[in-house]
Amino acid sequence: MTEHEVLIAGGGPTGMMLGAELTLAGVDAAIVEPSATRDREGGSRAGGLHSRTIEVFDMRGIADRFLSQGQTAQVVRFANASLDISDFPTRHPYGLALFQNRTERIMADWLDELHVKFYRGREVTGFVQNDSGVDVTLSDGETMRAQYLVGCDGARSVVRKTAGIDFVGSDPTMSWLIAEVQMSEEPAWGFRETPTGFHAIGRGDNGVVRLALTDPVLKTGKPTLRDLSETLIAIYGSDFGVNSPNWLSRFNDATRQAVAYRDRRVLLAGDAAHIHPPLGGQGLNIGVQDAVNLGWKLAQVVRRISPENLLDTYHAERHPIAARVLKNTMAQVATRRTDDRTKALGEVISEVVSMDGPRKQLAAEMSGLGVHYDFGEGHPLLGRRMPDLDLITPGGPRRVFSLLHDARPVLLNFGGLAAFDITPWADRVQSFDAKYDGKWELPAIGAVAAPTGVLIRPDGYVAWVGEGKEARLADALTTWFGPPA
Repeated sequence: MTEHEVLIAGGGPTGMMLGAELTLAGVDAAIVEPSATRDREGGSRAGGLHSRTIEVFDMRGIADRFLSQGQTAQVVRFANASLDISDFPTRHPYGLALFQNRTERIMADWLDELHVKFYRGREVTGFVQNDSGVDVTLSDGETMRAQYLVGCDGARSVVRKTAGIDFVGSDPTMSWLIAEVQMSEEPAWGFRETPTGFHAIGRGDNGVVRLALTDPVLKTGKPTLRDLSETLIAIYGSDFGVNSPNWLSRFNDATRQAVAYRDRRVLLAGDAAHIHPPLGGQGLNIGVQDAVNLGWKLAQVVRRISPENLLDTYHAERHPIAARVLKNTMAQVATRRTDDRTKALGEVISEVVSMDGPRKQLAAEMSGLGVHYDFGEGHPLLGRRMPDLDLITPGGPRRVFSLLHDARPVLLNFGGLAAFDITPWADRVQSFDAKYDGKWELPAIGAVAAPTGVLIRPDGYVAWVGEGKEARLADALTTWFGPPA
């Protein structure tokens, strides 16, 4: 029987990010992916990356790979308002227009460099777990053994269903048809509004036409070329000679979330844990960020650095983030209806969120830059992303994010920790003396007091802040990175 320490069901962006994180942490992880090749059907559907996801890739030293293939833009939108983040304190005060198929190719190349194992052309069909591990059955009949199984296998997750984890939320009220096709006639390019909703026809590469159409009535199931033709005729009066689809798909505004992200040795991430309409482009991004939150924690448990209850913090931290995304996408769907009253509501909301305070608050949330994990009372940095400061260290100038390329925690001493001995954690935590003379700023919050030291988790969030004393640093080190050696 083939054995791995962790098996990941699903090789989309969430599964690949998790595979990379575990591998960087020294864990034997493998990905089971139904697609036999890197190019999965419908891979161009997600249109870009938000600022925090670009920062995540920057923390691993690969952001330039994405930036070189996409186009930076202000991508945060709510209702009909564009939420500009160009004044946010980040190296990446923008999003990136980059279709998911390109994102996945870049990530796949990175995983090849890391030697992450893929089992392509197969999928997880079931499993049985016990106190020592999980026996996983694949579609070809093979059984594999792992200490942990993570379901990154999408909205219809077999892992979630087999684990018996409830997926609760709201049923769909409307649906959209999306496709990449050829057309023998010149279509009506751009956006169109009709009484049934908003529609778009855009140019792709090599003569491909990309479509996003609101169904006249709620529909379910995989669409056919005939469905697409009939929908085009209903909206535009012509199907423009539509033919040769690269792919066809349909999505709706259902919003659902797993009531638990963990059942003993089985965990969920990405769309397996939460689904919502794609308004705001947040789905791929929060899936990648799920993986970065989970990866180092799962690695420490597998390597017996930390007790198993560290995994409970994954649900505690990430479940509220996705719940908030579900709420704001539901609100955006409500503003997309085309009756006069809804239009008026959308116009008023757009005016409000264009004001400086609401803009910053909502844009920080949707871009991922405003994520705040509840670690208790303390300095505003506690539980928030660490800014990518330009530091002066004994080894020369360093960026904070460059210290996180290996996905290891970092303790930065800005002069107030001279008496603290990190030796009992030196095998797990990097320590640097540093100087920084600029302002400390956080998105939507503004300037904050300069700390004497910070403890940064591998996912880039601040786990402890020094404020002139070392109180509770040992507790924070033990909580997040295991007891002293």
